[in-house]
Amino acid sequence: MSISIKTPEEIEKMRAAGKLAADVLEMIGPYIKAGVTTAEIDKICHDYIVDHGAVPAPLNYHGFPKSVCTSLNHVVCHGIPNEKALKEGDIMNLDVTVKLDGYHGDTSKMFVVGKPSILAERLIRVTQECLYMAIKMVKPGMRTGDFAAVIQKHAEQHGYSVVREYCGHGIGAIFHEEPQILHYGTAGTGDLLQPGMCFTIEPMINAGKRHTKLMRDGWTVLTKDRSLSAQWEHTLLVTEDGVEVLTLRSDEDLPRVIRHTS
Repeated sequence: MSISIKTPEEIEKMRAAGKLAADVLEMIGPYIKAGVTTAEIDKICHDYIVDHGAVPAPLNYHGFPKSVCTSLNHVVCHGIPNEKALKEGDIMNLDVTVKLDGYHGDTSKMFVVGKPSILAERLIRVTQECLYMAIKMVKPGMRTGDFAAVIQKHAEQHGYSVVREYCGHGIGAIFHEEPQILHYGTAGTGDLLQPGMCFTIEPMINAGKRHTKLMRDGWTVLTKDRSLSAQWEHTLLVTEDGVEVLTLRSDEDLPRVIRHTS
């Protein structure tokens, strides 16, 4: 499958889907507290998405049983919401993908239940820095390996590791399309960015080693050494001179549109 370049009409639909996905993460914040189950969080997100005329893309995607992914503590990604209650000190990645008017918006955010440990707080911050550093580089003519190398370097400078088995992806009318977006690698390698490309950057950073283990449910991915893992994700549009963050939230100190003069 080749990389799709979005038309102006498609870009408008991607903006609307991206905004709704971001709105879900803003809406759910007050509900994430000790004693609440991830199944309850899933239900609230599901209802909000459906009430806004969209469908939760993960539901029944290759058999995934829920509407969002809730990945706690040493779960790297694809955690399935369940009846276990959140407890003080938990960290959780909530990954939301909506399909609105035929197009997808995909984003995730780290939430903390109560007060995090110093280790957790630092891991969450550095992982978000990895994402932001990469986003700020995106422009036509560069390669995906250019920002992948920066993510890897920043994570490893802090003693963390980058998960290799899971990556970002092109997105549009199809949930996962070309190109694959690695979060480690070498500058000057990878796919060439062009205006109209839409893709996610979603680094998964582990406090310990990078190795992961897939649970028997076929979805839940754990750190093999049971160390904490964090992830942040945005859907991006490559513009003529930079990037637009289609899933930007109001709580973020990041410009929605970043322009590069050279």
